[in-house]
Amino acid sequence: MASISGNSLHSPDAHGQNNGGFMAIMADAIRGVDAKDQMAAAKMAEVDSGASNDLVGAMLMSQEAGLSFSMMMQVRNKVMGAVDDLMKMPL
Repeated sequence: MASISGNSLHSPDAHGQNNGGFMAIMADAIRGVDAKDQMAAAKMAEVDSGASNDLVGAMLMSQEAGLSFSMMMQVRNKVMGAVDDLMKMPL
């Protein structure tokens, strides 16, 4: 998942432009999780086809992809809970 520690959600980038905020950070995080999943699938396919003997590396990459997905889902659940709490607040 993309690192957001120490960064403001609306901080300008190196060119002084706004980076898109929270939505851009989440989109980058989703792309990162997807990339890890695709790399893990490719490693497993190499092991399955006999092109690679790195079973441990493939299993570790698969576990890392799974943990990244789980972490992303936990962040999603926290955000959705916060949105629900905001919707329930009286005006």
